[in-house]
Amino acid sequence: MDDTPGTLGKVCRALADRNVNIFGLHSFPIGGKAVTRFVVDNPTAAKTAFDSERVTCAEAEVVQVKLPHRPGEIARVATRLGESKININYAYCGLEPGTNTPLIFFGVADAGQAGPILDQAAAAKP
Repeated sequence: MDDTPGTLGKVCRALADRNVNIFGLHSFPIGGKAVTRFVVDNPTAAKTAFDSERVTCAEAEVVQVKLPHRPGEIARVATRLGESKININYAYCGLEPGTNTPLIFFGVADAGQAGPILDQAAAAKP
């Protein structure tokens, strides 16, 4: 989307108007544009909102893990991915609706391989 004042708010309003809940969000500027990643509860409605705002979008699979809110938790699960030779391309945070439990989203080459590793790491006691 354009990297101009108000653009993110306008796009988020379009999502809200379609009852799309945002679980996670990450945005950064590059070359006059903003690359923004959303994790939403309704990707189909989100695509409609993006189209209505003339925002180019692409879907990508990410893996998420729910972690306790304490020091070292992200380090622990990121280390587990590294030990399994899974490179993290990007990561960002969000909150679980209704609980405010931290959610961490990882963009990795093989979400199918990373998912079980993160589930196991989240279930393990540090």
